[in-house]
Amino acid sequence: MDNIKVITDFSAPELDIYARLSEGQLLHYYEPEPGIFIAESPKVIERALDAGYEPVSFLLETKHMEGEARELLARCRNVPVYTAEFDVLTRLTGFPLTRGVLCAMGRRRLPDVRSLCAKATRIAVLENVMNPTNVGAVFRSAAALGMDGVLLTPGCSDPLYRRASRVSMGTVFQVPWTFFNASDGFYRITGYSGKRTSDAFYWTNGKTEIWPQKGMELLRELGFKTVAMALRDDSTTLTDPALKAEEKLAIVLGTEGDGLADRTIADCDYTVRIPMARNVDSLNASVAGAIAFWELGKKNSEIQK
Repeated sequence: MDNIKVITDFSAPELDIYARLSEGQLLHYYEPEPGIFIAESPKVIERALDAGYEPVSFLLETKHMEGEARELLARCRNVPVYTAEFDVLTRLTGFPLTRGVLCAMGRRRLPDVRSLCAKATRIAVLENVMNPTNVGAVFRSAAALGMDGVLLTPGCSDPLYRRASRVSMGTVFQVPWTFFNASDGFYRITGYSGKRTSDAFYWTNGKTEIWPQKGMELLRELGFKTVAMALRDDSTTLTDPALKAEEKLAIVLGTEGDGLADRTIADCDYTVRIPMARNVDSLNASVAGAIAFWELGKKNSEIQK
C-alpha cells in the first residue's frame, strides 16, 4: 500500500510531530487555525474518529498492522502510516506506546460556553486541575455518570493532551467541553492576576477576569446553580433534597491538593462535603467528581435504566 512507510530515517520531518514537538507546540501547529493532538491506543483513536476528528497520520508497531490497528487503518486508507518494530518506536518517541498505536489528529474549533450549555442540565466545572491524569479521569466519570458537559478554567490541563485522552479512554471525544476563555473557537492561557487566594489563580485576559467572576456570572445567567465540592464544616450533603430539586446544576471541582479557592466557594450557591471515615481529609478530584456525578446526575435517564 502506498500510504505505508517503514521508518528508516529518524530525522524525517514528518516524524517531528511524534518525536520532537511538545504538546504545546502541536496545539499551535497550524496557528491561527486549530493545531494537532496525538491520540494513543486503538480505543481512544476509534472514539476520536467516531466523533469526526480528522487523522493526519499514524505511527504504529509493525505487528499491529494486522492486529489491533487493522480496522482503524481500513477506515483511513489514504492516511500516511509510519511503522517500525517496538524498540525502534520506543527510541524514536522516548516512551513505550500504549497498545502500540499513535495517531496525529487535527483539532477542531471549540464551542463557546453558551452553546455548550444550551441544552445541558448537569455540567462539571474544573478549576485549575493541572494533572492530565486527573482531567482524563474526570471525563471518564462525567461520560459514565450523566454529565452533559465539562467546562474548564484556563489553568486546567488540556483534555486532548495524550495522557488525558488516554486515561479518559477516549471519552474526551464523547462529552462536550470547552474552556471559559475559548474565543472564536480557540483557547489560550492568556494570563493571571498574580494574586492568590488559597493558592488559586484568578485568570484574566488583561481586561476582564475570566474566572471566577465572569464564569460564575455566565453560569448564573444560563440558569445554573453552582455546587462547590469543598471541605467545609458548614457544607450540605449530596443527598440534600434542595440539590435534587434544582433543574440545572454545575458541579465545581478544584485543583489537586488545595481544592477550590475561597472566593470560588463563596460565589457558589451550595457547598458540598463528602463524609469520610478514618480521618481521611480529602479525595482525589476525579474520585470526588465521580461520587458527585453519580448522586447529582441521577436525573439522567440513561443512568436510571
